[in-house]
Amino acid sequence: MYEFYFGLKHRPFSKTPDPRFLFYSRMHEEALARLQYGVEEKEIILLTGQVVCGKTTLSRALMDSLDERYRVISILNPRLTPSQFLRIIAKSFEIDSNHYKDDLLEALYEKVYEDHAKGVTPVIIIDEAQLIPDRATFEEIRLLTNFQLDEGNLLSLVLIGQPDLRVRLDRKAYLPLRQRIGLRYHINPLSNEEVKEYITYRLKVAGKTEPLFSEEALAAICKFSCGIPRNINNIASNSLLEGFGMELQMIPKEVVYDVVQELGLNGVNNGCS
Repeated sequence: MYEFYFGLKHRPFSKTPDPRFLFYSRMHEEALARLQYGVEEKEIILLTGQVVCGKTTLSRALMDSLDERYRVISILNPRLTPSQFLRIIAKSFEIDSNHYKDDLLEALYEKVYEDHAKGVTPVIIIDEAQLIPDRATFEEIRLLTNFQLDEGNLLSLVLIGQPDLRVRLDRKAYLPLRQRIGLRYHINPLSNEEVKEYITYRLKVAGKTEPLFSEEALAAICKFSCGIPRNINNIASNSLLEGFGMELQMIPKEVVYDVVQELGLNGVNNGCS
């Protein structure tokens, strides 16, 4: 709607996870490096962070960086029973899922070993893993990590979720799985300087090199977004929409304050600690 008016080729603050718009803060660069290292070492990796902090986009960037040496299996909706989880993995290996559990696990092991013999590493990426319904499914996930040889694991597993996932896995009942996690990383909110860099970067990717927000407007976004990309996107996109309606060329702080008020982000609902 406002793209043409502001000279933009794309919407810069879309909620859709697009690797082109991934802003590599220091934390995001380190997170991606750790993910890549963990996959190479066939580790179990735990990546956590607040809602819309770039976790899903990071997983897309990870998948884009993997070559033919890896078989990527991505699970976006993990609300699965243990049997449903196993069947999804089996289908990814083109295994007939109409088997009893023991037969299915045996068939999976054979396929994983075949991949190993070909120099291929299966990489299972489970996004929104905090939504896994019960411990039984987590136990099924742990059993997959039993696919090993003397020299190491045969597959890599990436668990991605909100901070609740870390809290959940720290419980005593999840000790067997937790002990197998080789890498952990938590993405914190952006600093004020990184918020400004984030906005500039996304505008540039969308085709705009000149600033669209005044310094005071940027300061207001830093204050009310608390460095959470979801909040930054909501405030910035709605500010551009309002600026378009008012036929502005530069978004002032007053527009940001109005938007923040409308979104209810001027208090406890903005996710600030």
